[in-house]
Amino acid sequence: MLNFLENAKRYLREFVEIGFLALLAIILIHLILGPSSGGFVTSVADNVAKFVTAITAPGLIGIAIIVTIVYLIAPRWR
Repeated sequence: MLNFLENAKRYLREFVEIGFLALLAIILIHLILGPSSGGFVTSVADNVAKFVTAITAPGLIGIAIIVTIVYLIAPRWR
């Protein structure tokens, strides 16, 4: 059972990492090509821009705390 949970955690971590890298690649494509990058790329970039503008100061502090906790715990995952 523990082996299954370890594999599930590893796959989930890899899936999140691939999704994050795909998002960064889409944003980079939008920055390089601009409005001619296509509808999907433009809509993703617009959604990311809306999300960034909607973050308030307490939300930003919360995200910083979560990132710090993950950074401190990450060495234990390996």
